[in-house]
Amino acid sequence: MEAMATVYGSTAIAVGIILGFAGLGSALGWGLICSKYIEGIARQPEMRPQLMGQMLFTGGLMEAFPMIVLGMAMWFVFANPFADAVKTASGS
Repeated sequence: MEAMATVYGSTAIAVGIILGFAGLGSALGWGLICSKYIEGIARQPEMRPQLMGQMLFTGGLMEAFPMIVLGMAMWFVFANPFADAVKTASGS
């Protein structure tokens, strides 16, 4: 029983770290996208509408990454494959 608690605890910590890095990556991505958008407007102000459309499209694609990571994290939380492996190995 102690092994199961260790597995669930370690999984919770790993999921927290994974979600933290996904959020950090998303924030850095938005920062880079917006900085390049402003840089493009500074170089060619007449391209603003096209650049905004591209920025929002690229940002939307970039936002899909944390949602995919969230789905994987929820799989680890609710259908923990490591817990099944420990149960099988211990014969419980």
